[in-house]
Amino acid sequence: MANDPGASFRALHKPGDPFILANAWDAGSAKMLAALGASAIATSSAAHAFTLGRPDMGHVTRDEALAHAQDLVAAVNIPVSGDFENGYGQTPEVCAETVRLAAEAGLAGICIEDTALPGSGAYDQDLAIERICAAAAAARALPRDFFLVARADGVMTGSYDIDEALARVAGFEQAGADGIYVPMTKTPADLARVVKATTRPVNALAAGPYAKLTRAQYARMGIARISLGSALARVTHKVILDAARTMFAKGDFTPLTKAAPGKVIDDLLGPGPDGAA
Repeated sequence: MANDPGASFRALHKPGDPFILANAWDAGSAKMLAALGASAIATSSAAHAFTLGRPDMGHVTRDEALAHAQDLVAAVNIPVSGDFENGYGQTPEVCAETVRLAAEAGLAGICIEDTALPGSGAYDQDLAIERICAAAAAARALPRDFFLVARADGVMTGSYDIDEALARVAGFEQAGADGIYVPMTKTPADLARVVKATTRPVNALAAGPYAKLTRAQYARMGIARISLGSALARVTHKVILDAARTMFAKGDFTPLTKAAPGKVIDDLLGPGPDGAA
């Protein structure tokens, strides 16, 4: 891995030729995804919370998120980006400090959203833009490259409509965001509007109905990267749900016959720290 993971990560963002940003939830899943061909790894705030036995949205501290991110950075030789919720605080100053700490943890970049956690409402537009402005200034002051993505989450949470999202996108770009992310727009046509509204690379979330779109369809929209969010972790949890319900309700263990071969997993994870397989 290069000494500047931010520069390597930035180079992956090519509108119309999107890469898959694979969200992992522990060192093992990160190593598997990297071995299977991922160009970059991201944390997932929801998936990380699940590993701690907590629900999504505002239940993980910044220190916990940073320590988790460091684990993933240490596990793989490709760039790692952080899903850092609202920057772990309301003020622009907190967002700036989060950027600095994320860079110290070895991350190539982070996302900061405009949801006023722990609730589901959004920060006022002016404050949301000011937060990104402070975060971008902190990123530019770093001794290496760092890719900051500004998220407008209000369409997904129901706090505002696509027109308000587009206004925020314009503000985020002017504030210095390197990338833009408006998760779960109501339609693919609205997602295409996001792409046309900015000169910055746009992230799409392959979850829910958007998981039915192909990479080629995203490419035609001009998308630069496709993240998984917590979707892959939730697929894993669906396997647990289905298998456990069958076992505990019926005494039927046949779902376990679909387990991945141990050697396949071992080979993807590689040798242990002592060199042993």
